[in-house]
Amino acid sequence: MSTYIRFLFEFMSVFFSGVGLIFGGIIKGIAQMFNISQYLSVIDFYRKDFGGLEWLLVVLAVIIMIVILGLIVMIVGFAFKRYFKFRKTLVEQESMLEEIGSLNRQVATLVQEKEQILAMKVSQLGLKPGESATTSTGSSSSVGEASTTEEDTNEDNPEDVNMDNIRFSKLHAIDLEFKDYKIQNYNNTFTLQELVELFRNFAASKLRLYYTTEMIRLFISGLSATKLVILQGISGTGKTSLAYAWGKFIKNDAIIASVQPSWRDRTELFGYFNEFTKKFNETDVLKGMYLAGYTDDVYVTVLDEMNIARVEYYFAEMLSILEMPSRDEWIIELVPSAWDTDPKMLNNGKLKIPGNMWYIGTINNDDSTFAVTDKVYDRAMPIDINDKGQVFEPVDTEAMNINNSYLEGLFAEAKKNHPLSSEMEQKIEEMDDYVIKHFRIAFGNRIVKQMKDFVATYIECGGAEVDGVDYYIARKILRKFEQLNLAYIRDEIDPYIEFLDKTFGKDHFNECKDYLNRLKKMV
Repeated sequence: MSTYIRFLFEFMSVFFSGVGLIFGGIIKGIAQMFNISQYLSVIDFYRKDFGGLEWLLVVLAVIIMIVILGLIVMIVGFAFKRYFKFRKTLVEQESMLEEIGSLNRQVATLVQEKEQILAMKVSQLGLKPGESATTSTGSSSSVGEASTTEEDTNEDNPEDVNMDNIRFSKLHAIDLEFKDYKIQNYNNTFTLQELVELFRNFAASKLRLYYTTEMIRLFISGLSATKLVILQGISGTGKTSLAYAWGKFIKNDAIIASVQPSWRDRTELFGYFNEFTKKFNETDVLKGMYLAGYTDDVYVTVLDEMNIARVEYYFAEMLSILEMPSRDEWIIELVPSAWDTDPKMLNNGKLKIPGNMWYIGTINNDDSTFAVTDKVYDRAMPIDINDKGQVFEPVDTEAMNINNSYLEGLFAEAKKNHPLSSEMEQKIEEMDDYVIKHFRIAFGNRIVKQMKDFVATYIECGGAEVDGVDYYIARKILRKFEQLNLAYIRDEIDPYIEFLDKTFGKDHFNECKDYLNRLKKMV
């Protein structure tokens, strides 16, 4: 046996000595690479034979060698750093998996407890587990002498509905609050021009927010042209304050939805159905939309800093819905199926978007935000707010209730009374041909229709037709020039300004001219 042990020792020594030589060689090699004394001895041996040029090359060789050694140290250090970071990640993942496993076990325990509690409730009703109340013989006697089914009772007494079966708790509460509600008629008598001054004086007298008459005129005109108005400009000029003041003025506070960078789909606006809790996580926006469906009041939702996330992601479905010509088609699906206890105005899991709610987005034009695409701009009405309003002495004005039907009636009457003049339509057509020819940009039927609606209301609010067309074209059409190569179109800008002077007059279309001159400075 001792002979075999010696054999095994010598046999294994061959292998381990080889391993030792490998590691020893590596260590010796590293030590040799950093053997400063040997480098110095080599230099000392040859230094008597070096001239001026040779010494310069020696210094260069020393620098190169130092750089190489430094790179080797950095690479080795980086490799160790990556290894330890990877190892830390693995440890964190393992810890997270253990935590998830623990949570899953807790969920399983809770589900089991819930089933036990439900079984106890069923047994108290005299039922067997899995047997419905409507099919059980004697179910009537167990709950009293009433002959109606539980479903009929819920319809007659919605307050008695078991909240465990309610997945839209906020909307259900609105149903309870408005079950006897009758639409109010506020007997409004104001004109659009009066509305401009009423709102302006209210904002100044009650909120100390000062806006020019022109700004309020543009805002009201934007509301008539589309359900999505975009207030854009530099930070601190009162964009959100304008929407907030409008909500206070109409006695329905604006619903402020602060957009977050993580918003990627419509669930951020409306909420989502939680499969675990069997409840729908309702947002304030959804609650406001549902409430608006009960009344004839005017409502507004503010998408604050809407371009801090991509608008075409989280608001895409709403953009398509609001584009449909018939409001009967303004429907969004919240859940794929219906429950008996769903809110009153939810039809097979679908909700009709109320026509008395407007959406106002605020945009800060800076490097921290996303660019808003044409898809959004074409369907919205952008209004620039880059200057603070001057303080003035307002007439003390109270907030007022406004019937949506009355306001939209004023918009419709304005569109009927102030169609674009034939002369203006001819000039716009000439301008369209010019822009197509020189800039390869055209605007479609949607923009033309929206422009007619905007300009008609602008005139009814006290503005001039040419000024309304000027503002609309500057914000909706010339804005597309930014997508072009500005260096390429720079020489076309001055001739285009001359065309505008010739077509509309030198004293008009100042918004378009100012915008074109700003483009020239950007080149």
